[in-house]
Parts: sequence; C-alpha cells; structure tokens
Amino acid sequence: MEDIGESLTRMIKERNLNHKYEELIQEVLDDLDVKQFIAENRQKLNDEAIIKSYAKLYEYVQEKKKFNLKKGMMAPGYHPKLVLNYHYIDVTYVPSAELIAKQKELEIKNRIYSMDMPKDVRNAKLADFEMTDERRLAVSEVYNFIHDYLTNPKAFHKGLYLQGSFGVGKTYLLGALAHELAEKGFSTTLMHFPSFAVEMKQSIGKNNTGEKLEFVKKAPILMLDDIGADSMSSWIRDDVLGVILQYRMQEQLPTFFSSNFDMKQLEEEHLRVTQRGEDEPLKAKRIMERVRYLAKEVNMTGSNRRHLQ
Repeated sequence: MEDIGESLTRMIKERNLNHKYEELIQEVLDDLDVKQFIAENRQKLNDEAIIKSYAKLYEYVQEKKKFNLKKGMMAPGYHPKLVLNYHYIDVTYVPSAELIAKQKELEIKNRIYSMDMPKDVRNAKLADFEMTDERRLAVSEVYNFIHDYLTNPKAFHKGLYLQGSFGVGKTYLLGALAHELAEKGFSTTLMHFPSFAVEMKQSIGKNNTGEKLEFVKKAPILMLDDIGADSMSSWIRDDVLGVILQYRMQEQLPTFFSSNFDMKQLEEEHLRVTQRGEDEPLKAKRIMERVRYLAKEVNMTGSNRRHLQ
C-alpha cells in the first residue's frame, strides 16, 4: 500500500492544490484527539516537528474514520494511535477491545480438544449453567475441584464421576468445567467415549492406534463422556480404556467421567459382560478400581432438560 504522506505530497506538487491541502490539514488539526495529543506532548514538539508530522496526522484521522465505520481499514480490528517517535508524531495500530476479546476466546477454545461433542457443550460456561437443587451438589463439587486444582496443579486431584439419567446436564457441566479451566490457562480433552471407541477400531486399519491412544492417555485433564452408552468389546475395555486409566492412575492425572450408570451398575451391567457375551467379573473389577481411584462419584438427578428446550 502506498504511503499516505507520499501520496499527499505528490498530489500537492503535481496539481498545485495548496488550498485543498490547507483544508485537509485544518481538518486534521481540528480533530479533538489530535489536539489533545499535541497539547499533552507540546514540550517535546516544536512547530517544525508538527508540520513535518502532518502526513502521519492525516493518516491517523483517516484511519480513525474507517475504524469507526468498520470499513476499508488498513489493519482490520486494529485502531490507530498517535505516538512520539524521535520527537516526531507517528501512528501505530493497536488491537481493539473487540479483537482482544475474540482472540482471548479463541485461545480458550484452542485449549479444549473436543471429539464429537455438541455445540452447546463446546460453548458451555458455568455462569450459564442452570442451578437447581438436584444439580447443586455436582456444581459444588466442580467448584471445589477448580479451587483445589488452581491452588496446586501439580498435586493429585480426584476428578468426578457424574452419574445420572439422560438429559440432566452431566455433559454440559463437563463442558463448562473445561471452559473454566481453559480460561485459567489449562488444556482439557473432552470426548464422547462411544465415538472414540469407534474411531479406535477404525484406526487399526490406518495403523495409528498407538498415536491416538498416547494422545488421550497423556491429556493433562481428560473427560470421558457417556461411559457405558454402548456395548464394549473386550479389546476396547482392556486395551484401550484399561490402558488409558492405568496410565492416568500411575501419573495421577485428573480424569472425569459421565455415565447413565452408577459405578456399581457400570461394573456389573456393562463392563462385566463383553459384546460376545463373555462374563469377566475380574476384568471389570480391575477397570473399576482405576475409575474409583481417579474419580469421586456424584449423582445428578432431575428432569430431562432437553425436553424442556
């Protein structure tokens, strides 16, 4: 883009538009922000320096107009600002409050890796979580975890095993927790476990099973949503879920779950019997020992909120 000052100077010389030039400069000098800046820095600016800075002052006024109109800006999202540069006036561009807010929200969203989660969960916030008597205990436990984790992120903190019927807000609460932690600078992996199980099976043919497993088991904070929603093969139970939980137990990494089953039901009605109908109580018990080590069971009751929307 051609420098505004050079363009203006050439126009004046080539077309002899001295009168027009005077009008443009007068418009610039009448600008309230320009007046205030010159007044605040008058001791550092003599008349010659101000005259030599006319081009930059003109650039400032024109770009400020464009910024206010949100149209034709040299740097969209950035507003012009007058600064001193070696006793001359210069223009710099600083991000607007709106741009800063957008960038901050993008940084927050980038700290949350979500897999097959609905939009309302990806955008969930604790401030928007509807408080009811049935939800009060779960929300209180979430705030307790946030407080304890922020106090000492390197210590082991038990996650939560949110148990309740369909639609009571378990997944949304996990999403809101992830967003709250992301605002504090912590990364979270939030995934729909049945979808992850399908993806792991598909990864066998693509030869990237190990890579996917490594990413999930080493997540700084992991949230496994909807455990028990689908029947589970012995491979998913033992070589995927079991490996993830074993690693996280050894490394003492925060882990959260949501399920329609309570822990006892998950063990006896879901993990114990495989897709092939094999009854394996010891393997189910081994998985549940890891779950109980990693998370505290919290019951959520109430009506199905999805039917009320």
